[in-house]
Amino acid sequence: MKHAVPGPIHTGIGGWVFPAWRGGTFYPAGLPQREELAHASRQLGCIEINSTFYRAQKPAVYAQWREQTPPGFKFSAKAPRTITQTHDLAAAGARADNFINGITALEDRLGPLVWQFGDTHPAGAQEFDRFLDALPGKANGQVLRHALEVRNPAAWTPELVAVARAHGAALVFSGSADYPSFADPTADFIYARLMQSRANLRAGYPERTLEQWCLRAMRWARGDDNPDLPHITADAPASGPREVFMLFIGAAKHRNPGAAVALRKQLQQVGA
Repeated sequence: MKHAVPGPIHTGIGGWVFPAWRGGTFYPAGLPQREELAHASRQLGCIEINSTFYRAQKPAVYAQWREQTPPGFKFSAKAPRTITQTHDLAAAGARADNFINGITALEDRLGPLVWQFGDTHPAGAQEFDRFLDALPGKANGQVLRHALEVRNPAAWTPELVAVARAHGAALVFSGSADYPSFADPTADFIYARLMQSRANLRAGYPERTLEQWCLRAMRWARGDDNPDLPHITADAPASGPREVFMLFIGAAKHRNPGAAVALRKQLQQVGA
């Protein structure tokens, strides 16, 4: 009996412009800033664009970023805060059109769109159901993937999990002590934002911890569950290969590239 081929696993970071990454920490000493994206995209599998949370770029800029990166590389992107910070999500889907139409200029480099809702946002399962229903599944010939990062603990209910599964949207696993961190798989991809890098460790995390994340990423990619992580529901959807995004975000930010590179090397060593 043949086993299904696991989905691809992308390890990465948030953004690529950060002064502490220069001078040999991540970027080689003397590397021009205009070449930083090209360098980062060859050391990593994905980058989350954070600037779109504050201001969308013109399609020509996204197209330029695409040209600087190799085939197989993915950009995810945080959706504008003007959408996710409003408490009335009734018209939010329609307001997303400009952002979505612009960012599709990334073409085959486009990964998930991340919709981050703050820890006091009042939306519950019904509101997120209507919100996801208003978001397009395709734009300019491209299939879109949506990930909800829900930071309000009160919103995490079995109903929220059911809504996300019904729409094929991912619920972001927030590897943080400050936000809810539940690992219920709800889509054909996993989106994890790991936020516990340590300043005193070159790779951000202890080697043993990265080994654990390597195994978890492999399980997710195979379509298996990770029972050692917290869940909202006991039931699990039908298994199948998933594309996995493992992003090292925030915390000791200067260590995040080291963590992403170290995890990528571990995955390569085991053939993932």
